[in-house]
Amino acid sequence: MLSFQEKLKIIESFPELTRNDVSLGRVNFQYEASVLDKKNIVYHLHPNGNGFVYAAHLRFYDADENGYVNIRDFTEQQLRTIIEKSIHFSTEKPKDDTKEPGLVNEAWKDREGHTLTLVEEGEDTWNVYAGENLEGMFGTYEEAADYLLEEGFRHSKKK
Repeated sequence: MLSFQEKLKIIESFPELTRNDVSLGRVNFQYEASVLDKKNIVYHLHPNGNGFVYAAHLRFYDADENGYVNIRDFTEQQLRTIIEKSIHFSTEKPKDDTKEPGLVNEAWKDREGHTLTLVEEGEDTWNVYAGENLEGMFGTYEEAADYLLEEGFRHSKKK
């Protein structure tokens, strides 16, 4: 388990986060540029090493009812990854899925330049394609956008 000081050093390496000392020696880190209502990315990091990262939108983490994941036993890489994903998601709010069917055809790109395409196929069908191959099917735009964001893709521009 990482110590409080080790976790602080890792979290403070994210220049986009603002430190806020709170009661009982705990520390919050906020992402002021968040487009979500939640600004706290790291919540109640405690001197005993316990703390939480906001990850309600991330599928493979066990978030509590408020959307926070306990990071007490996280490794350095796990901590960096969850914080990066949380900031990434907080940067770009998924679009509303109340558009006319058939109008959405969006390119999403990752850091390596790979492109996936999000296409609205029907009222309750949003498909993600890698070229002509179906990557995934989703019931709402938000579900498809969440998947793309979790996989490291960002909406680039409409096709």
